[in-house]
This record gives sequence, C-alpha cells and structure tokens, in this order.
Amino acid sequence: MVRKRILDILKRRKQATVGELARQLDMAPVSVRYHLDILQGDNLIEVGKVRREGSVGRPKQVYMLTEEASDFFPDNFAGLTSGLVGQMKGLLPAEQVQLAFCCLAQEMSKDLLNASPANESLSRRMNRVVDFLNDRGYFARWEEESNGQAALLHTCNCPYAGVAEQHPELCAMDLELMENLTGKECERVFSLAEEGNACTYRFLVGEGVLERVGSKIEFSY
Repeated sequence: MVRKRILDILKRRKQATVGELARQLDMAPVSVRYHLDILQGDNLIEVGKVRREGSVGRPKQVYMLTEEASDFFPDNFAGLTSGLVGQMKGLLPAEQVQLAFCCLAQEMSKDLLNASPANESLSRRMNRVVDFLNDRGYFARWEEESNGQAALLHTCNCPYAGVAEQHPELCAMDLELMENLTGKECERVFSLAEEGNACTYRFLVGEGVLERVGSKIEFSY
C-alpha cells in the first residue's frame, strides 16, 4: 500500500525527495527509504538529478519513475483501439478496411526491411525479426522444425489483447506483418485469440518454396 502511494505521488509530481515523500505519507524518512529501496530494486523508480533545497544545506536525491512503472497505471488504449477500428468498419467498405490494415503492416515492417542485407541466413534474419517484435511487446521467439523445411515464429503476448477478439482485422494485420518481416507466406497454426498459449506462425523455408509476392526482399536458405 505504501509503495503504491509512492508511485502515485511520483506519477503526479514527476519527482520528489525523501523528505517530500515523508511529509506526504506522514512517515519517518527512514521508513520511506526502506520502501524506496524495494521499488528501486524492482526497477520501478530511479534516482534523478540531485538538487539542493534552499540556499544552504546538503544536496538531496530526487526520485522519479522508470519506464517500467507505467505498467502500474491504467490506460484506455484497448478502448481507444476498439473504438477506432469500429469507426473504420462503420465508415468504410470491408475491402478498404482490409487494405488499410495491410498498408499499416507494411509501414510497421519498413524499417526492418530497409535494413535487411541480401542473402541473409535464416537464423540471422529470424533473430532480427524476434528482436523487432520484442521491442514492440510481442514476447516473440522462433524455432526451426526438425526436418529443416519449416520454421515456427511464436508471439506470446498480443499488443491488442481484449480487442482482437471483436476485431479479427487486427489478427489479419499481424499475419500480414509476419509475412512482411519474414519475406515468406505464413500460416497461423495457433492463436491467442482462440485461447492458445501463443500466436504461432509457420512458414516453409525449404527448396522450391516461392518467395512472398510483393515482398521488398529476396533471400534464400
């Protein structure tokens, strides 16, 4: 409870010293430091610039929230996303909605595609794809099937959780994204939206497999 109140104070004030927190919490500074040490160990707060209170006296450490602490505060991203998708579907024909999400997937993958060297190996390419997805919250990993003819790309977190169930266009956009990133036609074999443990995409990498139509890259294994 005390640590939650500290996070709330820092969220409102942006930064605070031990003394300022102690006054707001009506607690002894030594007790506040105990909770700050725990929060700092959990990487939820960090020490910012040291500042001096008044013209005299010792400099004071200033505490502020880390980026990880943002997960502890409510947001309305799911509601906003659902509302926007619903508006699009109400105003545009189905084919235009699908085209808009395909274009969005292409835009999202553009940075990785532009940085792709020619004739990139499977492992190097997939490692970069996984890094790309993890930077965007997908909790991704990949593995090659034992026969070497196919690879599986797993994404264990859905950035659109709570929305994709009502708007399958988001799942279609992710499939388009995976195809753009890998340069291969993919098949989704498991889905988080259908109560799977992950969204799993399977694509062939053996000889004789056609490259994805419209892909900006060409690479072989």
